[in-house]
Amino acid sequence: MDNIFDSDLAQIPKELSLLLEILKTDEDNIQIPISMNEIDWGKFLHLALHHRVYSLIYSKLKKLDKEWIPSYVIRILRQEYKENTFRMLLLTGEMEQISKLFTENKIPLLYLKGPVIAADLYGDISLRTSRDLDVLIPITDLKRVDELLLNFGYEREKRASFLNEWKYRDHHVTYIHPQKNIHLEIHWRLQRRPSMEPNFFELWERKRLSKLTTYPVYFLGEEDLFLFLISHGARHGWFRLRWLLDIDRNLRKGINIEKINLLLKDYHNHNMLGQAIILASQLLDTPIIGDMQIFTERNGSKKLARKALYFVKGTESLEEIMSTKDYKRYLYSLKSNKQKFLSILILFYPSKVDEKTLKLPKLLHFLYFPLRPLLWVWRKIVGKFSKKWNENNTTTKIT
Repeated sequence: MDNIFDSDLAQIPKELSLLLEILKTDEDNIQIPISMNEIDWGKFLHLALHHRVYSLIYSKLKKLDKEWIPSYVIRILRQEYKENTFRMLLLTGEMEQISKLFTENKIPLLYLKGPVIAADLYGDISLRTSRDLDVLIPITDLKRVDELLLNFGYEREKRASFLNEWKYRDHHVTYIHPQKNIHLEIHWRLQRRPSMEPNFFELWERKRLSKLTTYPVYFLGEEDLFLFLISHGARHGWFRLRWLLDIDRNLRKGINIEKINLLLKDYHNHNMLGQAIILASQLLDTPIIGDMQIFTERNGSKKLARKALYFVKGTESLEEIMSTKDYKRYLYSLKSNKQKFLSILILFYPSKVDEKTLKLPKLLHFLYFPLRPLLWVWRKIVGKFSKKWNENNTTTKIT
């Protein structure tokens, strides 16, 4: 496949180029073709932390002749590596306890990320970073899970919800254990609507048993994990290289293309699959296996890959990225025509903001559905008026 990023990659910072070179080379025979003279090592460290690849970077650099690397860089990477290892061990223990708690209460659960993914893809939990645990359960068990976790010492993150809007606008709820400092995300969907995906029990039938723990811990089947990681990375613009490394590891292990083709009708993410393969191939030199080449030839895949490269090159936080028009346009381009139509329908579902705009008695809450477009227009008008009034008032004070 020809490199479609030639002009774009020529403009990326040397520090990011160095990071990519280290990530994509064999740690037993690592060669860095980039001059070290002009490397800003502070920026290099910042990128390693931003992309959450510092553990893997350290594991490779510690085997090298480090004369060309400032000692403080190795020292900081070593410290981050150690802290991540302790964190992953803590999460592994908690993962086992949560599995035991849910299983004893007859609640099936699948782990989506965290230590099980690190062990499966990297063979070592210290080589991948995780800040929290992500668990998928049937939506019918949400209430029981809430009671169990609150009794287990977790606190539910507060969220505003109105007329059960969470079912359509959210896909997980976050719990925090204040003593253990552990974040646990309970998912009832893999991704937010209107993304397409198999139901829980289809995923459960294809589950795998982790070898990481003594007590049984289950996670997604190989192809389901691969397609989930692609959807997750694509919807976040691949702004962390860590997610792209997961795809690289999956592809190098080998993926059953026939099973992938069968599952794509459920996930409906052909272009996202092509996008991920293109990015992994051209940024990490990931080999394209057999029929996987077909997905990279789609025009939609190429367009999405170019758009995502913009986020890969940046260093903004997810909150900053999501607030931009570029990201919103990118997110819209990920959707199929059917998903775009469903997105519009979801916009018409009332929210807590509508209730704040116009208070109605509970018996009349059904009126929020036909009133929502009018309430939205009203908020826009009031917002513009308030902004103009504040600008005029500020000008008057200055004068």
